[in-house]
Amino acid sequence: MGTVVVNAVGEQCPIPVVKATRALREMAGPGILEVHVDNEIAVQNLTRMAAGHKLAATSEKRGEQEFVVSMEVTEPAAPLEEPPLSCTPDARGSLVVAVDSAVMGHGSDELGRVLMKGFLFAIGQLPELPKAILFYNGGAHLTCRGSDSLEDLKSLEAQGVEILTCGTCLNHYGLTEELAVGGVTNMYSIVEKLAGAGKVVKP
Repeated sequence: MGTVVVNAVGEQCPIPVVKATRALREMAGPGILEVHVDNEIAVQNLTRMAAGHKLAATSEKRGEQEFVVSMEVTEPAAPLEEPPLSCTPDARGSLVVAVDSAVMGHGSDELGRVLMKGFLFAIGQLPELPKAILFYNGGAHLTCRGSDSLEDLKSLEAQGVEILTCGTCLNHYGLTEELAVGGVTNMYSIVEKLAGAGKVVKP
């Protein structure tokens, strides 16, 4: 069936979810449902909606107020109920995640890379998303081209999670032009965000 595009830019919750649900109902076969919105709360609610219908979904921030949520429909959808006319609060909490390496744990780097990919994916499955994820030293590689975690990080960014990478670290590793998700930060900002966090997690 190809790609079905739903334009929900300018619409507030629950309208994007209502429009997406109706579009899913009208899809006669496999395809991609692409929903365009302009705020992180809509992305969060659409992502939950996709999970509720057991649909694989990705989300991406394409501009300051431009977000796209893509849902993969592998077979005609079962009859879907209209979502309740209520909005889920912002899923972001006060947690800050600090990542200082491209691998998780000590021992095998090959295993560590697999564990880190799983860790970053699992963050996106938390009922309360972190406020920010900070990448520094070897962790800077994870936000650059070629990283296995880019899709997961782009999805988190689209839901309002700040993805920030140390600029000094990018420069040290020659990755300044390779950054593929989030923004560049400095040590003062890193310390400020860590100090202001309700809780800090470091893999």
